[in-house]
Amino acid sequence: MATAFRSFQSEIEEIHHRELTKQRVQGAAELKERETKVPKGKPKEELRPPEPSQAEPDQQADSAEAEEKILKLLASKTPADHDVARDMIAGLITRHHGEYVLRIGAQPPHAKLFAGEVTDDSEGWVGVERTAEELDHFRQAITSTVDEVGGKTSLLFESKGKHTRLTLLLRLPPPNVSLTPEVRCAVVGNVDSGKSTTLGVLTRGALDDGRGRARVGLFRHKHEVETGRTSSVGMEILGFDPSGKPILPETANSTDPDVIRREKLGWEDISVQAAKIVSFIDLAGHEKYLKTTLYGLTSGAPSCVILIVGANAGLIGMSKEHLSIALALSVPIVVCITKIDMTPANVMAETVKQVVKILKSPGCRKVPVFVKSSETAIEVATSFGKDKLCPIFQVSNVTGEGLDHLRMFLNLLPSSEADTEKFAANQPLEFSVTEVWSVPYVGTVVNGIINGGRIKIGDPVMLGPDSNGNYLTTVIKDMQRKRASVTSAEAGQVVSCALKRVRRAAVRKGMVLVSKSESPPKAIRRFEGQVLILYHNTTLQRNYQAMLHCGAVRQTVRIVGMDHPQGVLRTGDRATVQFEFISQPEFVKEGMKLLFREGKTKGLGVITKLL
Repeated sequence: MATAFRSFQSEIEEIHHRELTKQRVQGAAELKERETKVPKGKPKEELRPPEPSQAEPDQQADSAEAEEKILKLLASKTPADHDVARDMIAGLITRHHGEYVLRIGAQPPHAKLFAGEVTDDSEGWVGVERTAEELDHFRQAITSTVDEVGGKTSLLFESKGKHTRLTLLLRLPPPNVSLTPEVRCAVVGNVDSGKSTTLGVLTRGALDDGRGRARVGLFRHKHEVETGRTSSVGMEILGFDPSGKPILPETANSTDPDVIRREKLGWEDISVQAAKIVSFIDLAGHEKYLKTTLYGLTSGAPSCVILIVGANAGLIGMSKEHLSIALALSVPIVVCITKIDMTPANVMAETVKQVVKILKSPGCRKVPVFVKSSETAIEVATSFGKDKLCPIFQVSNVTGEGLDHLRMFLNLLPSSEADTEKFAANQPLEFSVTEVWSVPYVGTVVNGIINGGRIKIGDPVMLGPDSNGNYLTTVIKDMQRKRASVTSAEAGQVVSCALKRVRRAAVRKGMVLVSKSESPPKAIRRFEGQVLILYHNTTLQRNYQAMLHCGAVRQTVRIVGMDHPQGVLRTGDRATVQFEFISQPEFVKEGMKLLFREGKTKGLGVITKLL
């Protein structure tokens, strides 16, 4: 089953990439066509050329060369060389979306570092050996140079052993809130594993008392406070300032619960100070809220999933379910083992053994990395997406042990907008709606992710499809990002838009906003997809109904046909299946991944054809 799952997953990825490239080429052409049709009265807007997406390895090699050159220039101490070095540093930082991790001195081999076996005598150290004096000189030179460019330098890690080395973080503060880089992390795990508490401690700075004090401020409903169980998709943000310190309220050390509830920094205060924002999507762990959790995972487009495991309970119940969903959506995973202060050593060892066993199993095939030092945290954060690594943090929210490594890791994660594979700005606008509110004196407000293109206040847009498959024309009246007003936004960002003259009842989750045009995208009623049944206790046949999750769309679908010889599907079967939406047509595209479930039934697939 595991091998079938893996081969199917790689096929899905292939189809997804193929369709995406096709749509990108088409989209770019459409955009060009639209821009040439600008009416006479309006001056043409300046077109920014699409950012070239370099291949990763070349970029890494270039960066390493640039680093050596910069250090050489700084070592020479002449003003002319200093100016060249300054321009090169500025170039490096902007190329890496406003932040760059600079390593000076010999670096330990990754494989050994991740396995926790690095000693001063181990083989395979890479880079140039430096003396302590050289390191000090470089550190001062780089700090002053980055200051000239307007950035900040902070020391992430320093070692004065046999191999002296240090790691610096160079960061430029964003010019305004609309450009702050953001990392989206979904937080999942079983009931009572400590998800909301961990987030409360990370974002408020105050440690927990072991009685649920830290999580009270995160809850959105009265019943959540009473039962201590999250039932909705909560959003929390943690900002890091340019020097890499977390932005926490001043009353972080108070012990009065009322003060803690009141004293949370407003989102706008955080966004103004932050050079990077980590948004946590706090999902529900309880089985009866699985639909909500799944929706948060598919519509939030997270860059990583933080799976929280209680050390006293291990990976049980829904956490396995959540892990399999994250794997099915191929989102990188971070494991965080909580409650290590109250767990006996033997139980703790069992939990760790179980987590490692599951991560190494053929279904997951991840490389577990225990993060016990800042150095490991830095190296894992900069390379964990592509190397199938799965960092494991062991934290206690009561004593605060291990939280520093977790904060450092989050501070260095690459931002979600930098992922040009998922989000391209040189495309026609596509904004998927994930939440709708009606705000007094403002009207209808929609929140969601921009999947492609750009949007600004005053743009005429079309909202749809409604139950008849039609689109409604409206105008963007106002926009906010992280509760701070912005005038424009581009692909990969999460924004809220106020729409002109649209009734709240006319909008539902899963709709899209697209640029106004004569031919809006077609609303889809029936489509064909390749699916793999992950688990079903009997057989699936025609007219079977299940809940489908596909991006921000969630609706019940019916199977109207399949190419399986017996006409029935069981666990582990693969087939091409035709689906039909039951209540209304939706906006879906070829190459989108889909999950469907009914109770426990899980199916995974990809849309191959719109009918």
